[in-house]
Amino acid sequence: MPRPCYFRLPLLGLLCFLLAPIPRAASAQEVDNRALTPPMGWNSWNKFGCDVSDQLIRETADAMVSSGMQEAGYAYVVIDDCWQVDRDSEGNIVIDAERFPFGMKALADYVHSKGLKFGIYSDAGLATCQGRPGSRGYEFQDARQYAEWGVDYLKYDWCNTSTQDAPASYTLMRQALDASGRSIVFSICEWGSNKPWLWAPGIGHLWRTTGDIQNCWDCRREWGGMGFVHILDLQDGLESYAGPGHWNDPDMLEVGNDGLTITESRAHFSLWALLASPLMAGNDLRSMQPEIVDILTNKEVIAVNQDVLGRQGRKVRDDGDLEVWAKDLHDGSRAVVLFNRSAEERQMEVRWPEIGYTNSMDALVRDLWKHEDLGTFQGAYSAAVPSHGVVMLKITP
Repeated sequence: MPRPCYFRLPLLGLLCFLLAPIPRAASAQEVDNRALTPPMGWNSWNKFGCDVSDQLIRETADAMVSSGMQEAGYAYVVIDDCWQVDRDSEGNIVIDAERFPFGMKALADYVHSKGLKFGIYSDAGLATCQGRPGSRGYEFQDARQYAEWGVDYLKYDWCNTSTQDAPASYTLMRQALDASGRSIVFSICEWGSNKPWLWAPGIGHLWRTTGDIQNCWDCRREWGGMGFVHILDLQDGLESYAGPGHWNDPDMLEVGNDGLTITESRAHFSLWALLASPLMAGNDLRSMQPEIVDILTNKEVIAVNQDVLGRQGRKVRDDGDLEVWAKDLHDGSRAVVLFNRSAEERQMEVRWPEIGYTNSMDALVRDLWKHEDLGTFQGAYSAAVPSHGVVMLKITP
C-alpha cells in the first residue's frame, strides 16, 4: 500500500496526488458493512443552507430523539456546507469559531451522547459550493482531523473541481478515510454527472444520482436543481446498481419543508423508501407538525426501505400519469406503490404478474399508511389513489 502523503500546502498536495500511484479501491464487500441498509438521518442543507451552528446541531439531535425519529431508525446528524472558514498555517481546516464556539469534537461528543452518529461535509475541489475551503490537496490531513473529532459520515461534494477525474478524486478520499483509523460512511455527491453507479461501488457507500432536490413537486432550476418527481424519473433503470453497502442516492428528503402538501410528502417518502434511498430528513426537526412526524416515523414504510435483501424498487408499469412501482422483500413479499401524478383522484391497479406472482395466487394485501390488512385477493388489487398521492401496499402470498 502506498504511504499516505500528509502535506501543508495545496500545491504540494496536488503534486502528491498526481505522482503517487492511485490507491486500490476497496471492494464493495470490504466497505458495505458500514451501510448494509440505506443510511437514515438528517442533513442541514435543505432547510438551513449556510445558517448552521453548534446550537442548531445540538437541538436537532435532541429533537431526533424526542420526536421518535431515533427509535424509528434515524441515526446520523450531518452538518452540510459552511462550517469551515479557512486553513491555518499548517493547513488544518479552521472551524467558524463564532458559530461553533466549542469546536467539532465537543459537538460530536454531544451527538454521540444521544446515541446518534455525527456527520460532516467537504468537497473534492479547491473550494466547496459556497466558497469555503475544499479538501483538494488536503485529503489525508482532513480525514485525520475528522477521525480525531469523531466523525462517522462524510458527504463529499463536487464543486470547483476543474478537470479533476471523479473516480480518482473520490478514490483518494476513500483511501484517506481508511487511513484515518475510523470507520466513516462515505457519501459521494457529484450529482450523477459521471455516472457514479458504474464506478463508485467499493469507493463510496452511497452516491448521488441527480442534481439537487428542490422543495417543490415538479419545478426545475437552470443550474440543475429539480422537484422530486423529476428526480424520481431519473431513478428508473438504476435499480441493478444498488444493494447492501452501495446505494443510489436521489438526494435528501423535502418532507416538512412546506413546498409539498401532506399528500405529496407522503408520496415522496413512500417512493424514496421503495427506492432503497438513504432517508436523510432535511426539515427543521425542532418544530414538526404531527402529520410530518407521522410520515417520517412510519415504521412499516421504513421497514420497506431497510429490508435486509437490499433491493431497490423499480417501475413495473407506466400509464402516463399513473405509475406502479414494486420492490422485492426478503420474505418473498412485495412492497408496491400506486402513484397518481394526475390532477384528480384515479382508480389504479397492480396485477400479480407485474410483481412476479401468478394470476392464480392468493395474496394478503396490507395498506402501509392505514396500517390495515385489506384482505386476500387473487390476481390483482385496485384502489382509489388521490391526486399527487400514493397507496402503498405490502403484498404477501
